Amino acid sequence: MSGHAASPLTASSESKTIPAAPNRRKRRLKVLVVTPELNGSTALSKGGRIAPQVKAGGLADMATFLVDELSREVDVHVALPDFRRLAPIDGRKTSHRLHLCKGSEFTRRGRVYADERASELRAALAFQREIVHNVIPRVRPDIIHCNDWMTALVPAAARMMGIPSLFSLHGLRNEWCTLAEVEDRGLDLEPCWQNLFFSHYPKEYYERNRGTSLNFLATAVHASDYVNTVSEGFLKELVAGQVGTPEISGVLRQKLESGRASGILNAPCASYSPVTDPALPVTYDAAGHRAGKRENKLALQQATGLELDPEAPVFFWPSRLDPHQKGCQILAEILYRVVSDYWGLGAQFVFVADGPFYRHFRHIAEFHGLEHRIAVTPFKEGLSRLGYAGSDFCLMPSSFEPCGLAQMIALRYGSLPIVHRTGGLADTVRHIHGTSHVGNGFVFEHHDTKGLRWAIDEAIRFFLLPEHQRARDVSRVMRENTFSSGPTVQKYLEIYQTLCPRAGDVR
Repeated sequence: MSGHAASPLTASSESKTIPAAPNRRKRRLKVLVVTPELNGSTALSKGGRIAPQVKAGGLADMATFLVDELSREVDVHVALPDFRRLAPIDGRKTSHRLHLCKGSEFTRRGRVYADERASELRAALAFQREIVHNVIPRVRPDIIHCNDWMTALVPAAARMMGIPSLFSLHGLRNEWCTLAEVEDRGLDLEPCWQNLFFSHYPKEYYERNRGTSLNFLATAVHASDYVNTVSEGFLKELVAGQVGTPEISGVLRQKLESGRASGILNAPCASYSPVTDPALPVTYDAAGHRAGKRENKLALQQATGLELDPEAPVFFWPSRLDPHQKGCQILAEILYRVVSDYWGLGAQFVFVADGPFYRHFRHIAEFHGLEHRIAVTPFKEGLSRLGYAGSDFCLMPSSFEPCGLAQMIALRYGSLPIVHRTGGLADTVRHIHGTSHVGNGFVFEHHDTKGLRWAIDEAIRFFLLPEHQRARDVSRVMRENTFSSGPTVQKYLEIYQTLCPRAGDVR
């Protein structure tokens, strides 16, 4: 390979770390948050500056939440791909703490993720190339906090530089590739190749192309100093091998046994509140939710072309239409039958989401002439918020779910979640049993059409209860929602302190 002398990973043996800038005053811990998604940020928007909104799912909301909340305690810098078509800056000011990474693979994109695997891999490698070779030397962070698979190779480089890293595992999306493919995108990992996780470990670096592949997520877990999943339930399932691959389960089990892994439940951003949400035509609280949700239901129906019927049960789909994880395929199989069986009630389904199954649901609605009962629209933040407020039930039949924010947001808005018992969904949703006045949603055990249909039927039974009884339970659920940000933020700060115990010392 050429250009090794310019690489920050090829420092001499006398100095493998990036020296901290001299400072005789105490300073706050400097953390570089690396993420492929961000849903704006108040911390990065101060002084009239602009913070990009590039969102495909819950990762964007969680990244924004972390940046804004952690900025109160530490000096947070953010590295993000420059999705200039999605979030054009147009010469406007940006924070000096925001580092937009250039790369043709994502600057031309009209959405965060591509459907083609080759394009996704090129984008991930280009993003990480900019992080390793440009952003880290410029920022000189105390800690690097990486999020999701598109940042998975950064911890290996950080270890070689002497910078502690935290890797947050938000999902199971993964990639395998050869080191030759990595080098072709300009990312120099030769100095840290022994920190990488291979399918068959090569004896030396120059054997790396002989039938061996590099595993992104396993590398991230192996090379980082600490790993967290975004719920305790998901961590347990991964370690037990119930989800994921043997490689991930094995390396994560070792991390957990050494006290370097934990589950930290995500928390919704404070902006998700029916009391203050500016996207809602009518705001409301737990006590006044009946009138508030009625008006928002009518607004949702009008916005999506559904029949105007405030008495109809409305089911809302808030997540990416991804059949690999989100369970949209089992809903597609039974959707027509459910609408038909509950025709007299006026049952309606609203999809505010993008993803591979988008066209399937559009086809179902159009083929059966059900556009007045089934609305399928591309994701829009404001419409999604209205979906929570205007619906009675929120559909999350995921086959696996690292955490999920949608079910927690739905509970705030009084939309009861319908979920498969897995990962973070199992940690946050308890089944409502008849008139017992306990539980906060509808949970099915077996991930198939029968399980989902049973849970939908349970939700309809709840909907058919006397209105005063149903309203009392919804009010209770909204009041009991305790998914606050404080404990989540504190746990991340504790990990930072563990990774860099001398934070704040005189430099």
